[in-house]
Amino acid sequence: MIARLLAVIFGTKNDRELKRLSSKVTAINNLEPVIQALSDEQLKEKTFEFRARLESGETLDDILVEAFAVAREASRRVLGMRHYDVQLIGGMVLHEGKIAEMKTGEGKTLVATLPLYLNALAGKGSHLVTVNDYLVRRDAELNRPLYEFLGLSVGIIQNNMNDSERRKAYAADITYGTNNEFGFDYLRDNMKFDIANFVQRNPEFAIVDEVDSILIDEARTPLIISGTAEKSSKMYEQADSAVKRLKKGVDYEVDEKDRHVNILEPGIDKLELALRVSNLYAAENVLLLHHLTQALKANVIFKRDVDYVVQDGQVMIVDEFTGRILDGRRYSDGLHQALEAKEGVEIERESQTLATITLQNYFRMYKKLSGMTGTAQTEAAEFHKIYKLGVVEIPTNRPMIRSDEDDVVVLLREDKYKAIIEDIVESYKRQQPVLVGTVSIEVSELISHLLRQIGIPHEVLNAKQHAREAEIVKHAGEKSRITIATNMAGRGTDIKLGEGVVELGGLRVIGTERHESRRIDNQLRGRSGRQGDPGSSKFYISLEDDFIRHHSGDRMKNVMERAGLEPGERIEGGLVSSSIAQAQHALEQKNFDRRKHVLEYDDVMNQQRKIIYQYRREILESIEGSNEIILEFLQDSVSYVVQQVAARGKISSEELSQITHLLVGHTGLEESFFTGLELPLFVAELERKVVDALWNYFLQIRSKLSADVVANIERWILLETIDYAWRTHLNNLDQIKDGINFRGYAQRDPLIEYKRESFYAFERMMIEIKERVVQAVFKIDSSAVSDEAIDNLRRAREEELEQISMSGPSEDGDAEKAGKENAGNAAAGNRKARRAKK
Repeated sequence: MIARLLAVIFGTKNDRELKRLSSKVTAINNLEPVIQALSDEQLKEKTFEFRARLESGETLDDILVEAFAVAREASRRVLGMRHYDVQLIGGMVLHEGKIAEMKTGEGKTLVATLPLYLNALAGKGSHLVTVNDYLVRRDAELNRPLYEFLGLSVGIIQNNMNDSERRKAYAADITYGTNNEFGFDYLRDNMKFDIANFVQRNPEFAIVDEVDSILIDEARTPLIISGTAEKSSKMYEQADSAVKRLKKGVDYEVDEKDRHVNILEPGIDKLELALRVSNLYAAENVLLLHHLTQALKANVIFKRDVDYVVQDGQVMIVDEFTGRILDGRRYSDGLHQALEAKEGVEIERESQTLATITLQNYFRMYKKLSGMTGTAQTEAAEFHKIYKLGVVEIPTNRPMIRSDEDDVVVLLREDKYKAIIEDIVESYKRQQPVLVGTVSIEVSELISHLLRQIGIPHEVLNAKQHAREAEIVKHAGEKSRITIATNMAGRGTDIKLGEGVVELGGLRVIGTERHESRRIDNQLRGRSGRQGDPGSSKFYISLEDDFIRHHSGDRMKNVMERAGLEPGERIEGGLVSSSIAQAQHALEQKNFDRRKHVLEYDDVMNQQRKIIYQYRREILESIEGSNEIILEFLQDSVSYVVQQVAARGKISSEELSQITHLLVGHTGLEESFFTGLELPLFVAELERKVVDALWNYFLQIRSKLSADVVANIERWILLETIDYAWRTHLNNLDQIKDGINFRGYAQRDPLIEYKRESFYAFERMMIEIKERVVQAVFKIDSSAVSDEAIDNLRRAREEELEQISMSGPSEDGDAEKAGKENAGNAAAGNRKARRAKK
């Protein structure tokens, strides 16, 4: 109450931000006549002038007003579009490293050109990150004439590009690409053996388009680069056949809300009988039990044409937020193979994690990060907490007059679809265009089937027809057009009204179901009412909808009972919409906690990843070999061995004997070196003598080889050793995560336990790396080392990089699993105890 009163008196924080930036808008507008008077050549010369001023000590903020004025005038001349005042404000918000919330149709694509141009003047690269390859191409090509007119180069990152093309794109002043491509390129670069093959520069400035989709929705799970594991399990078909015999409620139970399954005692008995296993929970059957659980999930939780589609003999994931097929992405942890077994297609081999990073930790590496979307305020707290990004709501250029009608609620799904069809038919009769938004391919095809039955022409836009997306959207605002679309129509599309449609009431948006996120619903509504156009939106809901059943069923049921609703009857009003909004808010908070949980676990790995990648970078950047790193590893390795025997003080003859035994085995020192030492010796003195002797011996080995060969072989030994150890460590962390939640039953915090165990695992890994490197450098066979041998090794690594696969995580993915399966782990623990007695 007090906050609202203060806002009335002093204005909100958003109002104050807009007022502050408005003074700069006035300055830009005052400069406009001067800039308009310049010739094309004079306007182009401004870019060189700005760069010279930056080199002489001025900052980007110092030249912002002039640079924005120049970019706006260039846009007017080249693109035929002049930035509105509110677009100038949006551009300044982005430049300041904040999120600009702008309604659909307000020209976010054009807004981005201002800060991209300004920040590119520094010569370090500006990135525009968007959600798919189509939008990357569209936006880059749309604005390319503007950038090139001003003397800047433009790069585009596409999924099918090779490294040479990617390197050129990243070297451009302004680079457009998807979040996945940027993240995967970062991981791939840090797997390479030659810094000349890196494609990315240091991350400086990025604008994330549809920032809530990328940094919120897709940030629940990490990017993973995988290689083929040495062995592939043959259990998938066997597990699939076995679980298909189980009955729901008798042999297993399903938690649809958390997408989890529990196998009950009768189910365990049936599976043991079918598989001829005496105890599924015996240690030797852990892998089999894992396959059975994944097979059951694949059969009862994951739905064809909702979670995935089958095309050309392949199971392909459908993005739950956009409805698009995620080409090349696979569920992890054996779930994808379980789905392949379920659908009877070829089962691909399992994979091993080679590199991974969350989108949160990738984008937090940028020195300055900003974003734009039509819907950010609902997640403002998360943006601030995770990314330190503020949200500024940009006013519309023209007042928004769309009519957002109250939800209609019915008891049964069939009544809902009947009501939706009636609404579509009424709009069609008056020639008003309609966009029908669905949450799945399955529903979009059902609505299409119902319309075909009554002869209503329409278009369907979902993952199966994505190739025609641009053409369908282009005509969706014309008279009598009916477009049925999954959530893919809610991102990056701008439906423009055809001739005469304004008089008909604009575009009508019909939602067939509420999404778990208010933002997704608002994005659908936002397809209508752009730039002051009229329009309307309405959602139809049944108590049988998944979202209502899982999250708002009891509350909505009470509303229905009080209203005395019967099958076939409908109810609508603010109370209904308010009830749904409360359920969505609660779920948004729960999903935020899940994402925060994922990030907390990845933050542990992120610190370790930075250390490993920094070592790799130093090794790759060394020109004359890696003397400093090898000497450091040698010192640490010797110190570790000595202090395992004698941590402090003087060395006894018995301790010296033990140390001799340990060091002679994996270095070039003879036993005589140690027998020649005179006691007493202090620990530090012994370490120094051993290191000096080993280093001199190492230099003798190096003197037998050319400097180039030495540098190459040292680099190879270091990188191979580090990479092998890091991959093993990643898989060790996966195993730690798999069982860490059981620590909760002993009243220990799983996250703290994970931090402690991962730290010890990393310490052990670093010790092993140093010991292996020391052993390897003292066993170099000079006769077997040549430039040709090194080139062969390098080519082998390049071929390996070409064969890696990139994937998003599964719905119960590796990083998220610990947070999502807490409820099921208690039941699993109890079952294990019972099976042990059997």
